Amino acid sequence: MRATTLHGAFDIRLAELPDPQIHRPTDALVRVTAACVCGSDLWPYRGINESKPGQRIGHEFVGIVEEVGADVATVRPGDFVIAPFAWSDNTCRVCRVGIQTSCENGGWWGARDREGLPVDAGQGEWVRVPLADGTLVATPSVPPTELVPDLLTLSDVMGTGWHCALGAGVRAGDTVAVVGDGAVGLCAVLSARLQGATRIIAMSRHEARSAIAVEFGATEVVAERGEAGVARVRELTDGLGVDAALECVGTDESMRTALDMVRPGGRIGFVGVPHGVTVPIEELFGRNVRIGGGVAPVREYLPALRDLVLAGDIHPGRVFDLTLPLTDVAQAYAAMDQRRATKVMLLP
Repeated sequence: MRATTLHGAFDIRLAELPDPQIHRPTDALVRVTAACVCGSDLWPYRGINESKPGQRIGHEFVGIVEEVGADVATVRPGDFVIAPFAWSDNTCRVCRVGIQTSCENGGWWGARDREGLPVDAGQGEWVRVPLADGTLVATPSVPPTELVPDLLTLSDVMGTGWHCALGAGVRAGDTVAVVGDGAVGLCAVLSARLQGATRIIAMSRHEARSAIAVEFGATEVVAERGEAGVARVRELTDGLGVDAALECVGTDESMRTALDMVRPGGRIGFVGVPHGVTVPIEELFGRNVRIGGGVAPVREYLPALRDLVLAGDIHPGRVFDLTLPLTDVAQAYAAMDQRRATKVMLLP
């Protein structure tokens, strides 16, 4: 099969790799029908995160189950399934409290399972899914093509935006600011609206992304960054600051922006993968600012978000503004790295 591999900074290739097989009775084989490039994939792509030559990459995919192991009970061949960005048993002590990304028996796409067997990454033609019953979420039937982008976002970015809003404790009547206008930030705007915020300020200086933010529920858009952006948000809130700030980037600057714009007693949700971020505990203590978030357990949110998509209540797939064949995966990474695309969908 063909699958994406990383060979160094800015060196993405499509390689021929062995077809996956059922290794354990809890496995499923999924034929990928759509995958995508994540903003977090850009950290190793740019050489900021360490990687190994030939490393598999990609953690968001949907597809059709083609084969299952003898012990798999919840999905069967022919099912359309959504795979969260981590695989889990969904039954261990940690999964039962809703943190499947820390599953005692789970792991990450593109790595190895607990027995040392290779696990395929998402940007390829096929994936062996360990612990299929706990990992995969099926739709009642194969969805129409137009819903596939919406369902694909549930693999990561929509669930991550949802986790950010939950981490910030967004509630009815809140004024919220969202730091970051990538796919996660845009989904955080949508999540804040769904969770009851009545005023949502999107921090964005890109016209196309700002338009999606408004479509998703942003009531205002602030183009300024850093201190100027904070000053503008405080001006819009009569100097007080917002009830909740959603940090969706992962840099020290973005966290500083969130801290500076939230009111005393406010809340910060953070889901941006941290790179050089420091959190001033004394400041949080002195201002009674709460902070919550982390790696999003999207498996926990998947069934409810799936049902919203299937009911036509949300369309998070609007974050995809470029679709390419898997053969053009190098172009997909370049487009996102150069900010020519918000999020790229790949069709094997």
